[in-house]
Amino acid sequence: MFQCLTHTLNWPAHQWRALDMAHQKRNLAEYEGYLEIEESQIAQLFALVTELIANVLAMTKAS
Repeated sequence: MFQCLTHTLNWPAHQWRALDMAHQKRNLAEYEGYLEIEESQIAQLFALVTELIANVLAMTKAS
């Protein structure tokens, strides 16, 4: 699903891949009870999600 961000919001691969990696880590935590995440990764995700929300809002206003 994250790959669609390239086509819908013109996001470069490195941005949606970071979200995909976070999703994979969440799956590990959910299904295997293993979670290892650094503060820098949380900060990166926060920035990406903030940008994602802004991009989606801009896209919906433009429609």
